[in-house]
Amino acid sequence: MQSYAVFVPHFHWDREWYEPFQVFRHRLVEAFDVVLETACRDPEFRFTVDGQTAAILDYLEIRPERAELVRQLAAEGRLALGPWYILLDEFLCSGETIVRNLEMGWADATALGRAMPLGYLPDMFGHVAQMPQILHRAGIGHAALWRGVPGSVAGHAFRWAAPDGSAVRTEFLFDGYDNGLDVILVPAVIDRALADYTRMTARRWGGDPVLAMVGTDHNAPDPRLGDWLRAAGGITVATIEEYVTAHARAEVRETVTGELRGHVRGNILPGVLSVRAELKAAMATAERTVDHAERFVATWGGAGEAPFLKLAWRKIVESSAHDSVVGSGTDETSDQVLARLEEAAQAARAVRDGALARRAAAVPADAFVVANPLPYDRVAVVEVAAELAADSYAARTGDGLLLPAQPVASAPTVLGDEKVPAAELDRVLRRIHRRELFGKLIDRVVLEPGLLEFHLADVPATPEFDLIALRDAVADAAAGHPGQWVVRTLAAPVVTVAVAVPTPASGSTAIRVVPGAAGADGVRVDGHTLANGQVTVTVAADGTLDLVGADGTRLTGVGRLVDGGDRGDSYNYGPPRHDLLVDAPIRVEVEVVEAGPVRGGIRVRRDYAWPARLADDVDRRSPETRPVTVETEVRLHAGEPFARITTRFVNPSADHRLRFHVPLPGPVTGSAAEGQFAVTERGLTSEGGWGEYPLPTFPASAFVSAGPATVLLEHTAEYEIVGDELAVTLLRAVGAISVNLHPLRDEPAALHLPAPGAQSLGREVVTRMAILPSGRGWRAAGAVRAAELFRNDASVRRGAAPAGTPLPAADTGVRVTGEDVAVSTVRPVPGGTEVRLIAMAPDPVRAVVTGPFRTVETTTLLGEVLDSADTEGELSTALGPWEIRTIRLRKQ
Repeated sequence: MQSYAVFVPHFHWDREWYEPFQVFRHRLVEAFDVVLETACRDPEFRFTVDGQTAAILDYLEIRPERAELVRQLAAEGRLALGPWYILLDEFLCSGETIVRNLEMGWADATALGRAMPLGYLPDMFGHVAQMPQILHRAGIGHAALWRGVPGSVAGHAFRWAAPDGSAVRTEFLFDGYDNGLDVILVPAVIDRALADYTRMTARRWGGDPVLAMVGTDHNAPDPRLGDWLRAAGGITVATIEEYVTAHARAEVRETVTGELRGHVRGNILPGVLSVRAELKAAMATAERTVDHAERFVATWGGAGEAPFLKLAWRKIVESSAHDSVVGSGTDETSDQVLARLEEAAQAARAVRDGALARRAAAVPADAFVVANPLPYDRVAVVEVAAELAADSYAARTGDGLLLPAQPVASAPTVLGDEKVPAAELDRVLRRIHRRELFGKLIDRVVLEPGLLEFHLADVPATPEFDLIALRDAVADAAAGHPGQWVVRTLAAPVVTVAVAVPTPASGSTAIRVVPGAAGADGVRVDGHTLANGQVTVTVAADGTLDLVGADGTRLTGVGRLVDGGDRGDSYNYGPPRHDLLVDAPIRVEVEVVEAGPVRGGIRVRRDYAWPARLADDVDRRSPETRPVTVETEVRLHAGEPFARITTRFVNPSADHRLRFHVPLPGPVTGSAAEGQFAVTERGLTSEGGWGEYPLPTFPASAFVSAGPATVLLEHTAEYEIVGDELAVTLLRAVGAISVNLHPLRDEPAALHLPAPGAQSLGREVVTRMAILPSGRGWRAAGAVRAAELFRNDASVRRGAAPAGTPLPAADTGVRVTGEDVAVSTVRPVPGGTEVRLIAMAPDPVRAVVTGPFRTVETTTLLGEVLDSADTEGELSTALGPWEIRTIRLRKQ
């Protein structure tokens, strides 16, 4: 039995959850006032601030006068800050967001005295496979966590290894992060309670002192804690960092490799992957937009943009908190998270568009710049509008290529035709803002007795327009013709075309739409079949899709929709005991919407009758039904080996789950899902235990693959292998944060509070994905690169140079080549550009980086330079299996 124990005073602070942020902050300020007062009164008191600097920054915004005290305590080691900015949900944001979270938290904690070099992850709903490597490459050698650890771990610590082999010693909080509270429940008998607890858990400690975590959610420890512990005797007070580095001495015998998603010692609450899917979509959109903004600034410059990028990233990281993006809070909280993510995307969009404008300054106004955010050469399908009327169209690039241009829409030419008394013509003229009218520019004006005719264009042929002179002329004409006038507003013919544009890595191509034709062997549409030479899609009679890949792989019945009841909550799916599944449409309608050659599309409308809600008996669905039309649009782009699929419907029902099924040709033994710098292989079951049924629903970020089917995803989604089918959740509609009695969970996950917004009633649910059929598996099919191409559209902007001038040649920035090499960031840093390379393979790969640089530095994830080498614009480097490598490219 241990002769002493180590008590760690702390609190766990959910920044927002069943109350919104400002309400919880009020409680935070009150609680942290107590912490600081206790620290000032008791020199032996030490406190761990939950591993996140957001809590202390939120506090100091209200109590700025306490900043110096915080710095003093942190510098003395009595207040443990960081290393994270916020305690995130690791599966619902990108790997790059995890890195930025750590980067921000470390910098903030350092500025406040000292950052804690411990990966404290107390309450996340499982942990991603690459977390040990992320910590290791930031110079952090220890972690501490609770949920997800497999049953094979018998001690209080284990060696946690990432897929690349790097590892951190990990303290297992096997009794949660509040195990010490039971020991101090009766202060007068702490010594006896500690002895009892030590005896009950002795097999865990292996000669190390008992770790007693004294704290819980949203509460400061009792100010008398130090007095109680001194009276009990044999107890040391420490931070969690001090326990794992100074007190835990026993040899760690067990190694766990990869992700932690076991249910053995704590609930991992997997239903958060699918509830409030709009938050997951908003997270991915914000991450993608700020990533593109950074890449464009790295290529085309942008002095002064750093504060906007920092703002966007901070809002994204704040929203990644494990009770924020997960959607397990009240409607009020979820609405604020969504608004914050939208703000992040807006700030990043402004930066992105500013960088594009700098490039567009060299492109004529009657042409467009197509910008590629990826550091790989690609062909990007984009839409542009041109003021042309012709029998056929093409697009010419600045390098002289003539590309097929497929008309997809045309705009009306008559924008206004009205009769106006002469006395009111001045009112008509007041619609004009300098030269703009109805969103276009005035090219010329016809003024005849009784007729005022405006001819508008996006790019006027006439260089100038004098509004004052026009007003004077109209006044004179109205005096000479006092009757009715015809006022007509005409726009030049406008056609919108789709063009497949070759764009260089991290660069751009300028195009101009011209009359004429260019040869194309692209997408073909024949009845209800689309084909592009790499994949063929046929719509079946029931509205599902049959796909054939380039290697002959066939998938049939793709897109079968299965709707079932859900009596669960935001944390866990809960099937009714007598569930009713609806998978057969009442009516199917098929329509060709685009016929190629650049892009082909077919729209399928399927009508269903879904139960309106659960019945009074929550183990049955209501006999009352609601009609719903689900629209599925399948598109093929020229040259792509996957079919793009968009589903869209307005949700009419409550208490249900809708899944998109991809039938597989035969049984599979598992799946592979991309997420957070790795592709994780999973079996068909999940390890059970504790108080939660181990439902084998799993997260996937960019793609999930099973057998010959790979589904590319626009944002993180939940999936499951169901029999011989891969099922992706489109919607999970529930009405409570947590229910007290749950069929798959033994105890409540939170308070039983209503969350009607999580039912998504009346909300349009839109999901975009793509299907890549290949019998060779995800790696041979190039799923990593295909997913990046699917998720990252090129950007388009009209030029700003004088119309009619020659198009500039294509330009390029940082280029990365190499099979199975991904790039999570290309961002400007002082004096250069930072690039993060990831080997997305279980064996070594080679990456070649080219661009305008002369020196390459290899750094830690926190920016510390490890080595430097001179090179003339090219780096060829070997990456180990699943390695994350950060380099900085400098021109000097």
